[in-house]
Amino acid sequence: MDKFKLEILTPNGVIYNDEAVSVTLPGEEGEFGVLAQHSCLTTLLEAGVIDIEKEDKSVESILINWGVVQVDEEKVIVLVEGAVAIRGETESAVSKALEDAKELIESIKDNNPAIATVTARLESAAQNLL
Repeated sequence: MDKFKLEILTPNGVIYNDEAVSVTLPGEEGEFGVLAQHSCLTTLLEAGVIDIEKEDKSVESILINWGVVQVDEEKVIVLVEGAVAIRGETESAVSKALEDAKELIESIKDNNPAIATVTARLESAAQNLL
């Protein structure tokens, strides 16, 4: 199974730095997927959820407010202004991640009509974790 290096970086540090089989990103023109050996591109990202499929078929979701992605055949680098990983080893850690995600949504919802979709996706991701 082909995989690629995925890095998601914020001004506060690294949110994700590992291999992935695929990643779905919230682009300006809508969601788009990236697989290994994808053609090179650089594009802006809107508020939404990044879904990362790992080699074990698990999916990790990361909520972002906006950013830019640079894709080449072997690596995907995502630079975002704000991001919250929807993950946790314990129920309390998941709850904390959800609270952080809700705060991020509140900070961006005034200027983004897609936020209802993001909120629904967030609630769906939360149900899958709990």
